[in-house]
Amino acid sequence: MTIGSHLREFHGLPAFTFPDAGDASADGSALPSPESVAWRIAVDSYDAEEEWEDAFARFLEAVDTRQVRALVVGAWSEVYDSGPAEVIGALVAARDQLPALRALFLADIVMEECEISWIVQDDVTPLLKAFPGLEEFGVRGGSQLAFPAVRHERLRRLTVETGGMPVEVVRGIAGSDLPALGELDLWLGTSEYGGDAEVADLEPFFAGTRLPSLTHLALRNSEIQDAVCTALASAPVVARLKVLDVSMGVLTDEGATALLTGQPLTHLKKLDLHHNYVSEALRTRLLETLQPAGVEVDVDTGDADSDESDDDTVWRFVAVGE
Repeated sequence: MTIGSHLREFHGLPAFTFPDAGDASADGSALPSPESVAWRIAVDSYDAEEEWEDAFARFLEAVDTRQVRALVVGAWSEVYDSGPAEVIGALVAARDQLPALRALFLADIVMEECEISWIVQDDVTPLLKAFPGLEEFGVRGGSQLAFPAVRHERLRRLTVETGGMPVEVVRGIAGSDLPALGELDLWLGTSEYGGDAEVADLEPFFAGTRLPSLTHLALRNSEIQDAVCTALASAPVVARLKVLDVSMGVLTDEGATALLTGQPLTHLKKLDLHHNYVSEALRTRLLETLQPAGVEVDVDTGDADSDESDDDTVWRFVAVGE
């Protein structure tokens, strides 16, 4: 599976793409009110007629940005070859013009523009430092992604989507102080696309001590999903979660059994395991054990697929890789 559609909403607001330079509405005369939408600013990823920074400059001129609450950065030119340093620089430079900004997503890019693991990224933490009022931050793409440890007082939701998350990114997030963070969503990916974190690198998330407000934990889209679930079976953080999401990865009976026989999960509101390689019998056991307690359980195998090689080796795949 790949990502085939842009964000339709963000931060509880409908996404609205700021018009191209040639569009008559780009002057602001027919635009929605600034606070009513999540503004998506993008250019063509191939042979762009306008640089992203120029489109953003038009946006700053056309919209009363003092009221803008959410921004979505779409494709910049040559996303498969150049990172968003200039994009990040333009956003940081405009921080005083965006005093109400509470949500920012970097790289809402779909497969036709650039596959997730080919999106060239950069150090994204300057955005967190420039916008201390952010409550939600998301980024897509793992190639050259950097996230050194930071402290942010107000961030409530952090999403990092990759086909392969570098271990230094995992360690940087794990070492960050995010006292308000309630939702953490990490797509760990596969080693083939740079996902070289091991379970030991996730230990700070299992302990949860740097994330005292965390109630929604997603460690998903991973080829080490069984090992992640085995660790979660006794992880202290689970006792205070409302949502545990281990979906989209290579989860088999091994990891599902560890969850089922580990610490109680009946306090959860939702357990998400969709896209899995769990047997029908064990999926039934999960439902019969947790649903009577009021837990919403998603055990749909979805489009999970596997291949068997000539030597009988079975290859299983995460939901979003390339």
